[in-house]
Order: sequence, then C-alpha cells, then structure tokens
Amino acid sequence: AVAMLRELRRRWRSYKYRFVPWLALNLRRQRRTLRYVPESSQDKIIADGDVFETLLKTFKALFINDLSRQADILALLPEVKCQYLELLTVEQKRSQVNSCNHQGQHVFSPEEVLFNTLGFTVSRHRSSLVSAGTGVFVTKGFVPKGTVVSMYPGTVYRKHEPIFFQSLGNPFIFRCIDGVLIDGNDKGLSRSVYRSCSRRDQLGPFQMSDESWLTATLQNPLAVGQYVNNCSHEKAANVCYQEFDVPGHFPVELKQYLPNIVYSHDIESHLRCVVLVTLRDIKQGEELFSNYYTVVS
Repeated sequence: AVAMLRELRRRWRSYKYRFVPWLALNLRRQRRTLRYVPESSQDKIIADGDVFETLLKTFKALFINDLSRQADILALLPEVKCQYLELLTVEQKRSQVNSCNHQGQHVFSPEEVLFNTLGFTVSRHRSSLVSAGTGVFVTKGFVPKGTVVSMYPGTVYRKHEPIFFQSLGNPFIFRCIDGVLIDGNDKGLSRSVYRSCSRRDQLGPFQMSDESWLTATLQNPLAVGQYVNNCSHEKAANVCYQEFDVPGHFPVELKQYLPNIVYSHDIESHLRCVVLVTLRDIKQGEELFSNYYTVVS
C-alpha cells in the first residue's frame, strides 16, 4: 500500500504541471499570463500563412537533406524531383546540375537542418521544474518572438470519437477550442492507435504522417510540443498554443513530416495541427513554458 501511494504521488507531481486539475485549483494563486490576440486574427498569435510558410520551409529543408531516401516518391513526381534538385543546387552553391541525378550529398541530422533553416534547435531534457519530468529546451541558437518553435504531435479526435481508454492515466491529451482532441502520448494504447492510423492512410510510398515522434530519433525535430510544461509562479509562459488546419494544397511529399493523423479517415476536413508560438525572444538554454489556461483578450 505504501509503495502504491508513493507511485501515485510521483505520478501526480509530474501530471500537475501539464493539465487541467492542478491549474483549476491554483488559478487564484497564480497570475494568468495573457495572450494578446488581434481582433482581425481571432485566436491567432501569428497569421496562419506564417505558420504554413514556416512548416513548408522546414519540411522542404528536411526533404532535401534526405533526398537520397526519397527515390520512390520522386520517381512518381518527376517535376517535383527536378524542383528539389534545383533547390539543393542553390543551397549548396554548386555550379550546375546536368541531370536529375545527384551524388555526394552531405546529410545533416534533423536538428542541424532545423538550425540551418530557422536558426535554433529544440530538444527534450529533464525539466528545470522540480518533479515535472521531461521538458523542452532551446538547445542551440535564438528564437525571436512570434516564431513557431514546436508542434504538438498525436492522433486527432473529433468530439464524438472514442478516446476513453486512451485517456486513462494520460496527461498528454490536448483540447482545442472547438472540442477537437489531440492525444500526444507516445506510449501504450495511444502509441498503437497512432501507428495504426498512420499506416492505414499511407498511399504507396507516400506517408501521410510522421511516426518518428514516437521514438527517440525524430525525423521532424519540432515534434516535441507535448513535453512542454505549464508555467508556474516562478516560470512565466514564453510560448502559446495556436491551432492550425493544414490546407488541402499542402505538398503531398512533405506530409511525411506532419506529426498528426486523424482517427477517422472517412471525413473530408483539414488535418488539425497545434503549434507553439513564442511570446517573447527566447535564448539558448531556456526551457519552454506554456499556459494551458490562456486568456484570449
């Protein structure tokens, strides 16, 4: 019994920094960080177009860096193949490319690609908050205010879809403003559901989502948002969640980097993603802290 109580206490200490119950009990004790939302953009810190451009820029860089592994996809998209090789040529400052074949490409790690593209890297480490478990840090570079610094990965559920068993003991379920839920747990049943849905939606060589966030080796280094801890009295929020629906014209070859998948594949709607946007400049070595009870002014 003593061991069980000790384990429950350990779980609670980790859980309380992430979601609703602890926050609801402590709203009066802590000053709530306000999120400024211009009337014209409703519940947006930055424009959807800016989010789209950041993801597109990052995913293209990851794709180009991994071009040698994309042969099956490029074989089906010859025009796209040549476009990417032209981009690769420009980036590497080569003189000319005489054909759609490329040899001798230097491959960077995804973290290096992120740094070369956006000027920073983020990764998971032990949180600076006592008993908060894992947190997310800017490990290299500098992140300006109003920048997409991370993504919240997971299976996307509509309000009526079954998530009861996945939700048991799960501190990684994010609720969107319209009731859509994103299960960002990378273990247990949640992990199995995500993988099943991801492989269900694969079209030949085209992957519709990224499974690597379920592992220690990330293909998309931004997909660590579920480990961002809630702010405290001592640690003010420096990032804020923003919902983003992936447009239908998003390049099919880049969907392999999207760390989200819908639970029901028979619906005609845009994929819901959630990104974390910086509320101020963030320097190297700082931990990211969000505010789950964000007030929209």
